[in-house]
Formats: sequence, structure tokens, C-alpha cells
Amino acid sequence: MSDVFDKCSNWKDYRIAKATGLYPYFRVIEASHGATEVEIEGKRVIMVGSNNYLGLSSDPRVKEAAIKATEKFGTTCSGSRLLNGTLALHEELEGRLAKFLNRESAIVISTGFQTNLALASILGRHDIVFSDRANHASLVDGIRLSFATERKFRHNDMDHLEQLLSQADPGAGKIIITDGVFSMEGDVCNLPRIAELAKQYNARVMTDDAHAMGVLGDKGRGTSEYFGLEKETDLVMGTFSKSFASLGGVLAGPFDVINYIRHKSRSVIFSASMTPASIASALKALEIIEAEPQRRARLLDIAEKMHNGFRAMGFDTGVSVTPVVPVHIGDQVKCFRFWRALHEAGVFANPVIPPAVEAGHALIRTSFMATHTDAQLDRVLDTFETIGRKLGVIPETRPTVYEPVQIARPGTSVRSNKASDKWAAGSAGLLADKGGLTLDQLSRMSSREMAGKLFDAVEQLTWRAANLQPEDLRQLRAAPMKLWEKRGEIPGLLLEKGANFFLRNGTDGNSAERT
Repeated sequence: MSDVFDKCSNWKDYRIAKATGLYPYFRVIEASHGATEVEIEGKRVIMVGSNNYLGLSSDPRVKEAAIKATEKFGTTCSGSRLLNGTLALHEELEGRLAKFLNRESAIVISTGFQTNLALASILGRHDIVFSDRANHASLVDGIRLSFATERKFRHNDMDHLEQLLSQADPGAGKIIITDGVFSMEGDVCNLPRIAELAKQYNARVMTDDAHAMGVLGDKGRGTSEYFGLEKETDLVMGTFSKSFASLGGVLAGPFDVINYIRHKSRSVIFSASMTPASIASALKALEIIEAEPQRRARLLDIAEKMHNGFRAMGFDTGVSVTPVVPVHIGDQVKCFRFWRALHEAGVFANPVIPPAVEAGHALIRTSFMATHTDAQLDRVLDTFETIGRKLGVIPETRPTVYEPVQIARPGTSVRSNKASDKWAAGSAGLLADKGGLTLDQLSRMSSREMAGKLFDAVEQLTWRAANLQPEDLRQLRAAPMKLWEKRGEIPGLLLEKGANFFLRNGTDGNSAERT
């Protein structure tokens, strides 16, 4: 008899990752030393894994505003906006944000995730949503909760979007929804082309500017300001947990639409409202964003420094043009090992593995703040270089040339950097490990190189073997015939299995390094 809890007790990934020391999630931050350094397990580390882009979470003015609001209104509203949970602060923030974003109206909601869930209230069963495949999970869930038909287009592929629009019922309600800045790869949506297609096919446009608001545009209003397309963008969403140093989200647009959401959205009327401290923090952050444009300029200078610093070493930072700086690693086990080595060296970053990215395209996601010092940034670069060489992610010597990045500064309208062949292959899912080291490859290696390669192979094989699922085991029933068909690869597999021999008997000290 099946038990609904079976899947939970049979799930092995967590236990395996913990046992191998490669579990990177739910790290407990014990203290913060400003926004840029935190304490984890008694170790002080540089934080390059936060979305606190302007570094305002530790700004004394923001903290003071939160304290004063708590003293005046208490810790919570204890109810939804519809009933007892609307404070004067809520309405002040909504009015200020509507003005800041050049919109008729705005509504603030308790979390960014819930803000995108509110979309379900305006999407009916006769509507069609055209959604970028790389959109944030909250947009995915908001669309799923509606009765609308969803049509996903390939990431930033405008030809595919046009094809889907041309095939849609001309009489249906249509909306194109996209992230402004994509949170994993750091590129920007092709809003100019999206706006053209929306006009041609009578569709509305919405941008999720969680990673763009406060960062892009001359005034920090996000993607539509950056491209000069605010009038062509019908709805704009933003979160307060990033540049606004708080918690919550905002949806801004035409008054009738926002008013409808205010009265119909389940994530608004059946959820407690933003706390007084959160509202006051966001209000003060907005004030600083408007008054201190130099923070954005500093942030973009830092983004350029870090992109080019990584590239000068031989790392691949892909298509990003923003302070989201992804560093390509490849295999997920090596990615976890890279993450662990970073932490041990005093740098906090985030490993990103499948299914968040394609197989073989695992990366270390770094993101930077306007308040990082040059000394901290240089230490991060030095640490990455040391670990990258040790793990074979970058060459022993720096490349003689590299292609500098373009950064999404006001007035540039740059959307992405040119992808390297490796990055493009990873994004397309073409870098999944095919397994095996050939005898020819091994014959050219020194014992040190051979031991290292075999160590990596065995670690990866062990990881995957430990994660075999029931379906994998069923497929193995046909293994004998498949093994015969693959018999030419068996010598390489046997050599991989001999890695421990090389580790125990290496002649040039490699085993001591890797134990």
C-alpha cells in the first residue's frame, strides 16, 4: 500500500550531501558585520551571495526607521489589508511607489512571491499568458494558479515568442510576462522587441523587476526606465527584499487593474499585511534610492570590476550585464566542492545546480553590493583564482586576452554579453557528462594528472550511484545487452574505478593533497 509520505523517507539527496560535507543550503548566519560580512559557524566570511544590491539592510537610517515604526505601531498588524491590516504607512508607501514608478497606482503585498501569485486574480480562462521559460518560480506559480492558458517561449527568443503570438486566438486576452533581470544568468529581457510584438498582437506587458528595481535606469526604476519603455510596460512588479532592504513586494500599473487586484487577489485578502517595520524600512530605502544615485553608479562599477576580474583569470561569466555575476563550473559535484572551498577560505557564495540550470551547467552565483570595499572584492577574486586553479576550472596561467563585459549602465540599452561556446552549450543542455576517460587521454597524463582526473570521475560516479532512483534501477534490468554494446568503453570505466589505487600509490604527492 502506498503512503503519501514514502517519497519523503525515500529521498536521499539531503542525507548524501550532508554525509559528504557538500550540503550548501540553510546556512545559519549567526551575526552580521555590516551588509558585506557575516558570521557562519564562528567564521567571518565576505558575503557575495546576497541580493542586497545597494547595501541598505545595514544602513543606520533604515534600521532607525524600522525601530521607530515598531515603537509606534507594534510588531504586526495581525490581519489582512482588507480588514484590520492597513496602516497609514501602507498607503504612504503605495503612493510614493506609484509616483516613483510613474504609474497610476500601486499595491504592496507581504512578500515578493505573494505579489506574483496575485496575478492569478486577473488571468481568466479565456486569457493566454506568454511566459519566458527562465522566469522566476513565483511567476510560474502565479500563472499556474490562474485559469489562463500558458504558452512558454524559449529564453529571450523573440522569434519563438512571435511564433506563439501569431498562433494564438486573436480574440483572446493576452499578456507577455518576463523577468526584467534574470536572476541566475544576470542578462536582461529584450523589452524593446517584446513591446513591439505586444503592440502588433494586442497583448499587455508585465516585467518582474525584482533584480532591476533600484539597480537599472537613471533613477533606478528598473527595466522599463532603462529601455525608455515605461509607457509600453503595463504592469511592473518589484520586491523589497533586495534593493529596498526589507520584505514584501509591489505591483504597479493602471488604477483599475491594481484596484481589482486589491479586492480580488487571495494572496492579498487572505494574508496578513506587511509589518510596520517592513513598510518603514522600504519607505526609507526608497528615499535613499531617490536621493543617492551614486550608489547605483558604484554598484555598476563593482559589477564591471568583478566580471572582468573573473574573465581575466579564465573564468566564464556568461551573458550577464548586471551585478549578478555567475561563474561557470560545470559538473554539480565540482560545483559543490568549489562552494565548500570558498566557504573554508572565507567567501560566501551560492552553488546553482540542476534543475535550476541545465545538466553540466552548474555555476557559482555571486552578486555584489554598492557597499563592498575594493579590498573585499580583491580578496574574493584572489580566492576564486586559487580554488579555480586547484580544481582545474581555470588554466594554471592566465589567458593573454579576454573579452571585457558590457554593463547595463543608463543609456546603453545593452541586454547581454556574447555567450562563449561553453556557456551556450551549457544553457542548451549540451554539457551533461557523457562519462568515461579514454585510454588515449590517460596515456598522455602524468600520474598526478591521472590521479586528479580519476578522483573527480569516481567522486561523480559515487554521487550519481548513490542517487539512483527506482526508475533508474528498472532501466538497469536491460544492462547486460547495453554493456555488450558499450564494451569498447569498459576499459575507461575500469580505469576510473582504479582511482583509489592511484590515490594510495601516487608518486608525486597528489594523494596527500586530496585526502
